[in-house]
Amino acid sequence: MSFTRVLIANRGEIARRIQRGCRKLGLESVAVFSEADRDAPFVAEADHAVCIGGAAPSESYLNIDAILDAARATGAGAVHPGYGFLSENAGFAAAVEAAGLVFIGPEADAIAMMGSKIEAKAAAEAAGVPVLPGYRGEDQSDARLLDEARTLGTPFLVKASAGGGGRGMRLVTDLADAPEAIASARAEAQGAFGDPAVFLERYAPRARHVEVQVLGDTHGTVLHLGDRDCSLQRNHQKLIEEAPAADLPDAMRDDMLSAAVRLAQSIGYRSLGTVEYLYDPARGEYYFLEMNTRLQVEHPVTEAITGIDLVEWQLRIGRGEALSFAQTDVQFDGHAIEIRIAAENPAENFRPETGQITLWAPPAGVRLDSGVAAGSVVGHHYDSMLAKLIVHAPDRAGAIRQAVAAIDGFAVGGVGLNLSYQRALLTHADFQAFRHHTSGLPEMFPDGWTQPTPDAGDMALAAMVLHLHLAPAGASPWESLGSWRLTAPAGRPGTASYWTTSEDEPIRISGAPAVLAAVLPDGQTITAETTALTGGHLSGRIDGIPFSRIAHVERAGNHWRVHLQTSAGMIVTDLCTLEDQHLTRAAGGSGGADLLSAPMPGAVAEVRVAPGDTVAAGDTLVVLEAMKLLQSLPAPVAGVVTEIYCAPGDTVAGHAPLVKLDPEE
Repeated sequence: MSFTRVLIANRGEIARRIQRGCRKLGLESVAVFSEADRDAPFVAEADHAVCIGGAAPSESYLNIDAILDAARATGAGAVHPGYGFLSENAGFAAAVEAAGLVFIGPEADAIAMMGSKIEAKAAAEAAGVPVLPGYRGEDQSDARLLDEARTLGTPFLVKASAGGGGRGMRLVTDLADAPEAIASARAEAQGAFGDPAVFLERYAPRARHVEVQVLGDTHGTVLHLGDRDCSLQRNHQKLIEEAPAADLPDAMRDDMLSAAVRLAQSIGYRSLGTVEYLYDPARGEYYFLEMNTRLQVEHPVTEAITGIDLVEWQLRIGRGEALSFAQTDVQFDGHAIEIRIAAENPAENFRPETGQITLWAPPAGVRLDSGVAAGSVVGHHYDSMLAKLIVHAPDRAGAIRQAVAAIDGFAVGGVGLNLSYQRALLTHADFQAFRHHTSGLPEMFPDGWTQPTPDAGDMALAAMVLHLHLAPAGASPWESLGSWRLTAPAGRPGTASYWTTSEDEPIRISGAPAVLAAVLPDGQTITAETTALTGGHLSGRIDGIPFSRIAHVERAGNHWRVHLQTSAGMIVTDLCTLEDQHLTRAAGGSGGADLLSAPMPGAVAEVRVAPGDTVAAGDTLVVLEAMKLLQSLPAPVAGVVTEIYCAPGDTVAGHAPLVKLDPEE
């Protein structure tokens, strides 16, 4: 079981995290990468790197033969699957072992057993772990499933046996909807996992998601490393994770921990694993959900409160080492929170964001597990999660404050992220009081969530940031602004003007750094003294009170983008100079309301119309797949379809024309 070189069958931030674990133990790392990831940080930082195929996961990160060929070619003695992709594929684990390599994870039989939700729940019951009432039988006929549904009663869930992440799951609140729910869950399960088997389970509407980290070696020792709460979820995808689980009765916590260890022992489990529970506070009960047989995305919060390097111990166990500590040696310190940072726009139904990262300025003093850097290209082929921000404090309130402060100091350009949304979750009264639950987002934001916008003072400061950025150091801006200056013929000598995208009238800046005045479109004037833009900070005084804000400026297409730290978080303001206004007018516009264009690069999954079809505004014309999500693209206007520029299976670029309409008169 000895090895000195580890192939990492994954990408992005988890590949970099495993590389750090390898370096800690003096092991060499081998990165495998797709054509799309050729310039990614995890490739550059590996000791060895091999391209294994095209950008599509099926051609690279899911290509077992290519991965094993790369392991043989580089002399790797072990394979670490990370999470996602092949990490819970029993066939992959068996193939690695058959090739004479060490699989850094549990045995294939354990992966297969826990990969079937039906088998996993049977194993949990056998180990004395409570499970939700429901039906998990082999008879998959419609008649049997509908009969069991009537016995179970509503509300209940139809769930894919081989599922995960909310795929193949349907909520039934009316028995009349059960046949359609079963049929659609089966179809999605077949398409996503190649297995149409489903089961029925009672639905707990205000439940929490609590999980227990277990660690087992090859010598028969199994320990728990505490619990985590992952209740803040959207579409069954975790958003924020924390350890330990707060507001959990001590007796309940102890029972969950011991049950997780008991289950792992009963199946002879080795390596890292996570036993996940549904906790129903109203009933005072918990139920087994599933066991994840891999490293979890949220493992850093457990590392933070225990001081135990989980990746290091995965590798040590892979080498056959026995755990060097007992259960009583595991101590828990403080509270940790992890925020998943994703390339998506929550204000537009979480639309995936793609493009090149032009600015990457993370906060200092906190842990950031990231797969990207300035210059990285975010494509549509992979999951939208780019990084994870982890904070650790003596208590939960302190951890929340640290997390908010870290988000407020994080500036990213070129690709939109979900940081403002995560900040809204952290500062929401329900989250802070621990009233949230797995389906609670509609309660937290009943009218939906909107992106925060700068107030008058923030807009004035953003214009000052750009003004100082455009003036060379040491020069009077009135000598250096050139074509951006409005001079005496315009009636405002020595005044520079900047337009936001939402105002026809500009923000006018006058004066010098000693005293800068900003006149807003509504006539309000804000004056700042001793202003300076240095080292990514804007500083000065307003009404005699000093201030210092994180501030970054970047060029974004035909305008400037200012990132400014405010009391509402990091706010982005798009500003145009006078020259930008003239250049945009000279270039003219393109497209129009009669043209449906791709909002991002992606693969065309469906085209739902044909030439000659009459459509209403909002009708779905094309379904685009990007970042593992399906995006329904609606008709921008009512009219008749005149031309279609794409077909199912096509890969299209961002802003590519898809459907042309003849608008309704």
